[in-house]
Amino acid sequence: MINEQIRDREVRVIGQDGEQLGIMSAKEAYLMARDADLDLVKIAPGAKPPVCKIINYGKYRYEQARKEKEAKRKQRTIEVKEIRLSPNIDTNDLNTKANQVRKFLSKGDKVKVTLRFRGREMAHKDVGREVLNSFYEKLGDVATIDKEAKMEGRSMIMFLTATK
Repeated sequence: MINEQIRDREVRVIGQDGEQLGIMSAKEAYLMARDADLDLVKIAPGAKPPVCKIINYGKYRYEQARKEKEAKRKQRTIEVKEIRLSPNIDTNDLNTKANQVRKFLSKGDKVKVTLRFRGREMAHKDVGREVLNSFYEKLGDVATIDKEAKMEGRSMIMFLTATK
């Protein structure tokens, strides 16, 4: 709320330099702000009495928008990338996939490693676990296990994150 929109009987007023001007009527505070060619802005409506500040409202709104924009720019959404393996993967293919995971982790993403079993491969889950363990050993210097390898249907899934 600004200027005439403030309908409270008494408000605590803070000057443009941040000094306390005391408790006065809203009308009186508005007249003080108008004399200084500034706006009276309610900054703490929940306080008893509400706190108002004499400031340039246009500049205040611009600063708020700039702070929000800066905060949004610094935010980073973490994506989950997925790498699919099979129990009978060759060592060179495993190295290639490990290099790809290194790139993902260096960008700050999480990686979901999925080992898919097909047909009779389901009988050899221990082989799949060995493949995932050797895959993690190749990435041990840059990755930590976020969630241990676990069976979900026909897939064994493990999550990796970058080490701090």
